[in-house]
Amino acid sequence: MKTIFILTFLLVYTFNFAQRGDIDTSKIIQLSGVVVSEEDLAPMPYITVYDKSIRKGVFADYYGFFTLVSFPGDTICFSYFGYKTSTYIVPDTLKDNRYSIIHMLQRDTVNLPEVTVYPWPSKEEFANYFVNMKPYDDAMRRAQKELSGESLAFFSARLDSDPSLAYGYAQNQRYTKLYTNGQLPVNNLLNPYSWAKLIKDWKEGKLSRQ
Repeated sequence: MKTIFILTFLLVYTFNFAQRGDIDTSKIIQLSGVVVSEEDLAPMPYITVYDKSIRKGVFADYYGFFTLVSFPGDTICFSYFGYKTSTYIVPDTLKDNRYSIIHMLQRDTVNLPEVTVYPWPSKEEFANYFVNMKPYDDAMRRAQKELSGESLAFFSARLDSDPSLAYGYAQNQRYTKLYTNGQLPVNNLLNPYSWAKLIKDWKEGKLSRQ
C-alpha cells in the first residue's frame, strides 16, 4: 500500500514538473526520512516538511515518516510547534534518485520574564485592606490560642471518656469482681473510681434530687 502511494506521489510530481520547461525532471530525487526529537530520539508525528526551493511540502505521518520529491540543492524546512525550525539542504552529489535521512528537531525553550502576582488587583484595595486589617488575628496566633492549656481543658471536659480509659475502668471492675468472688461486695465508699464519677457527675449537673 505504501509503495502504491509513493509511486502515485512521484507520478503526480513528475507530471507537474514536466509542465515546466525550466526544470530538469531527470534530476528529481525522492527524499524520504523520519523526524525524531533530539532529547530522546522519539518519532515526532505530523511534522511539517516544506521544500522552500520549489514551494511544496508534506506532513509526516504518525510515526514521523515523510516522503517528497525534491531536487539537488533544495532547502527543506522542518517545523513543529514547541521546536526550533531547522533546515536541510539536499546534497547535489547524489548518484541515485532516492535518498533517506533521519532529521532531529531541537526543543525551543522560551524564557518568559519574571511576573510578580499580588493578591490585590489595585493599589486602592491594598490601601483599604492595610488600614482595616487586624495584624494580630493571623493563623499562627489563632492556632496558638486553640492549642493553649485552657482551651484544651475546656474541650476535654465536654468530651466523652477516652476508649482506653473506659477499657481500663471495665477491666478494673472485672478484677474487683473476681477478687471478691464468694465474699461480700466491696464497699463503694472506699472505691476511688466511684468517688471520681460522683464528683464528675456533680460538676456536670447530672445529679438531681429524687
